[in-house]
Amino acid sequence: MPNASILAPKCQSLTDWERAFFREVNPCGFIVFARNVDTPDQLFRLTSDLRDAVGCDSPILIDQEGGRVQRMRAPHWREWLPPLEQAAQASDPARSFYLRSRIMADELRSVGIDANCAPTCDIAGPHTHPFLRNRCLGVDPETVIQNARAIADGLLAGGVLPVMKHMPGHGRGTVDSHLDLPVADVVMDVAADWDFAPFRDLNNLPMGMTAHIIFSACGMSPATQNPDMINIIRNVIGFDGLLMTDDISMEALSGSVAERTATSIAAGCDVVLHCNGDPAEMKAVTDAAGTMTDAAAARARAALNRRKTPDDIDIAALSAELEALLA
Repeated sequence: MPNASILAPKCQSLTDWERAFFREVNPCGFIVFARNVDTPDQLFRLTSDLRDAVGCDSPILIDQEGGRVQRMRAPHWREWLPPLEQAAQASDPARSFYLRSRIMADELRSVGIDANCAPTCDIAGPHTHPFLRNRCLGVDPETVIQNARAIADGLLAGGVLPVMKHMPGHGRGTVDSHLDLPVADVVMDVAADWDFAPFRDLNNLPMGMTAHIIFSACGMSPATQNPDMINIIRNVIGFDGLLMTDDISMEALSGSVAERTATSIAAGCDVVLHCNGDPAEMKAVTDAAGTMTDAAAARARAALNRRKTPDDIDIAALSAELEALLA
């Protein structure tokens, strides 16, 4: 049974220690960041080496939203508009996001990446912190739903699994959760109608990511570590896919990484995401996470079964259509 963790390598190629550690621990999957990316050939070697280390076709994730959060960049890959900017600029936003994500999926698959931490289903509000706001897809649930569904459909058509985030909603956060813990002071009925709506509409997606945010009406623990919030994700939003934490090393959470990991798994998250590549932290996380539960492993298998071989497409034609929509 795989370990209930998703881990990140430190550099652009694996060290001997990483190879041996990944082989021993057998994480559920991997994630790569800008520090791991140089050229297409290099990145394909890295993703191949990650899978060779564990001896199976593990999912390899990336944050390729576009705009500020884009790990693969020019000159080897396209530069994408910030999502909120594209939503405002495109003559047909939903179609533009489908085209964008279908083209993006082609770029990701070509270097061995088969899961993208997108769409961002948080709703941009007047006070949403700048770290998140222009990563959102709209300022109301209906717009976010349309654009997020288009992104998910484009990724799936291209053989890439979408990871919707940040459940059950991060748009009310007024601080950067990389540095501090945001609090959403909203009654749960309002949150259910507004914040949770995009996730509820897309609850059939294969993978999702939790938010490091407190909903004060549901206790003072961040959603990632709050059993009541995980229950909302499962039973109110209705999401039955593989549920991962946001990066467990973000400063929104308190305690050691081992404590954060154990609390998140106990709350009901399936797997813990650890992103900084620090060997000592990876060891602590994997020890605390333990092996996946039977239910988590079943959800992981169901998610991976959603990977498909993409149909042939005319990238030039899709690119031209996208450019026309953004003109």
